[in-house]
This record gives sequence, structure tokens and C-alpha cells, in this order.
Amino acid sequence: MSVHSEIKRITTHILQEMKNRGEKISCLTAYDYSMARIVDSAGIDLILVGDSASNVMAGHETTLPITLDQMIYHASSVVKGVKRALVVVDIPFGSYQGNSSEALRSAIRIMKESGAHAVKMEGGAEIKESITRVLSAGIPVMGHLGLTPQSIYKFGTYSVRAKEEEEANKLIDDALMLQECGAFSVVLEKIPASLTKLVSEKLTIPTIGIGAGAEADGQILVVHDMLGINKEFKPRFLRRYADLDTIMHQAISQYVEDVKAVDFPSDKESY
Repeated sequence: MSVHSEIKRITTHILQEMKNRGEKISCLTAYDYSMARIVDSAGIDLILVGDSASNVMAGHETTLPITLDQMIYHASSVVKGVKRALVVVDIPFGSYQGNSSEALRSAIRIMKESGAHAVKMEGGAEIKESITRVLSAGIPVMGHLGLTPQSIYKFGTYSVRAKEEEEANKLIDDALMLQECGAFSVVLEKIPASLTKLVSEKLTIPTIGIGAGAEADGQILVVHDMLGINKEFKPRFLRRYADLDTIMHQAISQYVEDVKAVDFPSDKESY
């Protein structure tokens, strides 16, 4: 029996146990049933239905345009394909910032309509009220600090965050605040590895890194990036584990060729 088949279902409690014993947490995104089924059966611990669907599924330049209804559609598709992983869903831009009642309504809709297990919210002290309100309803919350793509127009750049002392100190304070509020985990995106180490040591809850070095308690990548389906995105932190763009291109080109040459379908493939 493989190690990952021993646990029937990953929970927030199991992620905490993994951090406690020093076992790294593996995370990837997924946005549809077929991909989620493959990712889950390969033994991933956590699947994020990310608002990155705005980029990789819908072709938008940023994560901002995706709606709550669209996120629920993607999440419900993913949940149907998952038997083991914890499924976390991004609450999209404009569905929680500045209004804790709206944050609660959004989180409840995601949980009720998709069947997901938790939500993720970007930001620290500025969204404390919204995080607290969602947690008070018994909905698990994952935090997200560092480069927060929903705030990209405020930053004006996708470069590394928290390199200066003031911003690094705020990130540490925000991480501790998230933990104190009751968040079960926090994503650290594009920050110096030394800061990730410091935060991960200070927090009792798991940290999940993306472009944040190896010292986080887990790692996450966008599945389309690490499989080489999306070739345009080439940040330093991305490791490509496959070149599906080339494989799919060759397969489809061959199919086109076979159809044109009346090679497909053959007699064996006909009734």
C-alpha cells in the first residue's frame, strides 16, 4: 500500500499534525473535474481552487475579473473529482474586502454550493474583521501574505515582496494575527527564503510557500505551470515537471493529419 492511500481524507487537523512531525505538505491548484481527479489520485495533500482560474482558464491578465459564481462552478467541479485531498477555494476579489457580512455570505455560498472544505483570503490586518466573521461561522480559513495578486494594482508589480524591514515586520505581525484569529494555514508568496524560515518557525500553523524558498511547511504551484501547459509564465520559482504543451500539440497535429488522410477512423475503429 502506498503511503498516500493510508489516509482516507486529509483534514486541517491532519495538516497540523504534518507540520508538527516535520512532514512537508504538497499542494497544487485544480479547476475542473478531470484534472482534480488526476491530481488527487497522485497523492497531493491539498488542492487549491485558485482565482488563478481567471488567468489559466479564462485568459484574463489578472485574477481580479473572476466572479464568485465562477469560483463556485470551478470548485464544485473539483470537489466531484477528489477523494483524499483537502479542497480550499479562493474567495475572489470584491467578495470579502471591507465588508465582513459580504465575506460571510461569500464563504457560506462557497461551502454550501461547492462542497469544498475551506476558503482562502488574501491580506492581513486590513481584512481581520472579515476573517474573524468567516471563522465564527465554523468555516476554515487559509491566509495569504506576501505577494497578494488581488492587490496587484496597489503593488504595481509582481516582484518579490517584504525585502525591506518595515514590510517584513508587517508580514510577521499579519501572520501571527491570522494564527491568533484561528486560520489553519497561511500561504507565503514571493518573499525572501530567510523571512519564510522566520515566519514558519514563529507560527504553530503550517505555512505554504510559492516562490518563498524551501523553509515553508509545504509548497504550492499552479498545475498548468508545473505541467508545462502554460509556457508563457517563466518565474524563477517554477519547476516544470512535464512539457504537456508539446505533447498535446503533437497529438492534435497527428489527429488532424490522420483525419485529412482518411487514416482515422480505421476499419477497426468503425462499427
